[in-house]
Amino acid sequence: MDKTVAVFQKNKFQEVRIGVREFKGNDLVDIRIWTQTQGSVEMVATAKGVAINVTLLPKLLKHLHEVEQVLKENRML
Repeated sequence: MDKTVAVFQKNKFQEVRIGVREFKGNDLVDIRIWTQTQGSVEMVATAKGVAINVTLLPKLLKHLHEVEQVLKENRML
């Protein structure tokens, strides 16, 4: 499977794309920065990001919720 699930702007020239990818027989959750090439409107993937096996998604979500709680406790969200 190769599907982009969500896209949001990081800044004027970059966006974050979250999707599900297959690479060398492994199913991955891919969170990656995409950027505009100079002088073009075309977006290309950068090396900045993370790809983890889909089996690790529950752990990632758990820890993201912990980060969210810390941010709320410190009035950062």
